[in-house]
Amino acid sequence: MNYFTVSEAAEASFIEKRSEFIGYIAPVKTNDEAVEFINMIKAKHRKAKHNVYAYILRQDNISRYSDDGEPQGTAGVPVLDVLQKRGLTDVCVVVTRYFGGILLGGGGLVRAYSHAAALACDAAHTMNMCLCHRISISSDYGMYGKISYILPNFDTITVSSDFADDVKLEVLILSEKLDALRKELVEITNGSVEIEDKGELFEDFSSVAK
Repeated sequence: MNYFTVSEAAEASFIEKRSEFIGYIAPVKTNDEAVEFINMIKAKHRKAKHNVYAYILRQDNISRYSDDGEPQGTAGVPVLDVLQKRGLTDVCVVVTRYFGGILLGGGGLVRAYSHAAALACDAAHTMNMCLCHRISISSDYGMYGKISYILPNFDTITVSSDFADDVKLEVLILSEKLDALRKELVEITNGSVEIEDKGELFEDFSSVAK
């Protein structure tokens, strides 16, 4: 089962009726990391009227939010909703608001906080984390052409290439495609290829064309 997250912290801002909204997003894996990020943004913007947040974690299936003084349902929930609709997890978003003196109303607040959260998400690189295997493929040079030709058919990601006495490739292959790739490699090399499975893990496959 794949999931989507972000690779690094990012921010974006806009002004609505003289109120400035600054959206921050960061990858987090635990409740403590989320709280630490929230507190860091709050410390940075002590003079802000509101520091609204929402976060979703895979660990223990946690999702939390806070309106931080805004009318109930107009701030934290819209931010959380943006994360849920984008399918993001292991992320925390904080939206800082500097009040500009003009009330936005309930609907205006929902739109503003949603927009700030969406801008922060857009500013970050989204990763498609897929369950995959890291495998080592060793063969003689005569088979390298055949092997390199078929690898793209299986949406693999090459981690490293070592051209010494033999050719040694380390690649990531989606778990559901491992058996088919292994069978194909054995067939095209007449069994001369060596394949070592280095274990299952989650890695970013967003660069692989689907």
